[in-house]
Amino acid sequence: MDNVTPIEKQQLLQELPSIDRLLRLPVTIDLMAEYGRSLTLEFLRNTLNDTRQAVLNGTRHEIPANAMLVQITRERLAEILLPTLRPVINATGVIVHTNLGRAPLSQATRQAMKTAVQNYATLEYDLAAGQRGSRSIHAEALLTRLLQTKAATVVNNNAAAVLLMLSTLCQGQEVIISRGQLVEIGGGFRVPDVMAQSGAKLVEVGTTNRTHLRDYAAAINDNTAAILVAHHSNFKIVGFTTEPTLAELAKLAQQHSILLLYDQGSGAVLDTSPYGIEHEPTVQEGLEAGCDVVTFSGDKLLGGPQAGILCGRADLIARIKKHPLARAVRADKMCLSGLAATLTHYLMDRALEEIPVWQMIARPFTDIAATANTWAARLQSQGIQATAINGFSTVGGGSLPGSSIATRLVAITHHNVDELAAQLRQQQIPIIGRIQDGRFLLDPRTVLPHQEETLLHTLNRHCV
Repeated sequence: MDNVTPIEKQQLLQELPSIDRLLRLPVTIDLMAEYGRSLTLEFLRNTLNDTRQAVLNGTRHEIPANAMLVQITRERLAEILLPTLRPVINATGVIVHTNLGRAPLSQATRQAMKTAVQNYATLEYDLAAGQRGSRSIHAEALLTRLLQTKAATVVNNNAAAVLLMLSTLCQGQEVIISRGQLVEIGGGFRVPDVMAQSGAKLVEVGTTNRTHLRDYAAAINDNTAAILVAHHSNFKIVGFTTEPTLAELAKLAQQHSILLLYDQGSGAVLDTSPYGIEHEPTVQEGLEAGCDVVTFSGDKLLGGPQAGILCGRADLIARIKKHPLARAVRADKMCLSGLAATLTHYLMDRALEEIPVWQMIARPFTDIAATANTWAARLQSQGIQATAINGFSTVGGGSLPGSSIATRLVAITHHNVDELAAQLRQQQIPIIGRIQDGRFLLDPRTVLPHQEETLLHTLNRHCV
């Protein structure tokens, strides 16, 4: 209730310092040195205006000291300028976590990207000729060697790669796709919408669970440009199902002189099956089966920076490079330099040792179990109810849906597990875990080595 009289309000308002007085304070001078004069001045005025309005509303009965007004301004400046894109500790056990930035990068990849942005670079400059060159060369030679394909090009993500491919090769014509492949991925991104945007006409064949080769054959006509195959990257249909192989579709496409286009998506170029999970179809397998163009992501199982990669027939890739849309979705120097460094790991047979995504996939259960047991013991010594239990990690990021890897988890029992999770998300370096059966779970598989001590220190302060 407003029980402050008009006279008392007027007296309080008279106590408010002027902007000039606040600007002369040493603490304000320090604030301006940190945040700049204009921002400091704007936020000081806001603080004074809010204080004035609180007095008029009767919700403030005293004026804060000048230094406190400056401190309030400092806190507001810090809050508004706090980066929204921040590093986190991913303890969820989801290796390629789309919401947490997908693939962390190798040291060599990070260094290559840092070097590219710290300096001018030969992005579109031919040193030998002393004139303008092409940015497409920086990763193409590495991609064609690694994938044993004729040509390749890079854009800013795989959605752009699919859009560019269809716009170039299929605009105004029909593209056949199985109903079981009309997928929607994160953020409401749908394959039918991309096809419509490209100017291609969608022709659905088969049913959700069963599509036969004859369904594709029956749909082919004089206006058919291609068959599109979208890999089941983020869902799985089980039970009574059937689908032609890529090789069968390639033969059909060749018989009718149309294209077979493959959105492989995940960017797997290594076999995942030796690491306790099912086999993820690789880019190379798509090319070997006879696909004319294959598209995939650079930041999923490839383990590099965000990118969309197109590879396949040289004549088709050449057309794709020349399409007007290619400039709108082109990759920048940071992406190209990082991608080249990542590809080099594969060519040197060092992907398992250097690329974090593959380090996590290939990490032995015994190693993870030892880490989980150590964490649990340290937390127990601090009075925290922590236990190491068996569990499962997932690849995530639209790869290997329904497939999991055995892991060892640290399960923390807390009187309010939701409140604990919220507190951990509010830390300077937030900790993201998962809640299951009323306990807060941490998976060492996805915690980067340099983050372990920060994780344990933060848990010691908030879990007791």
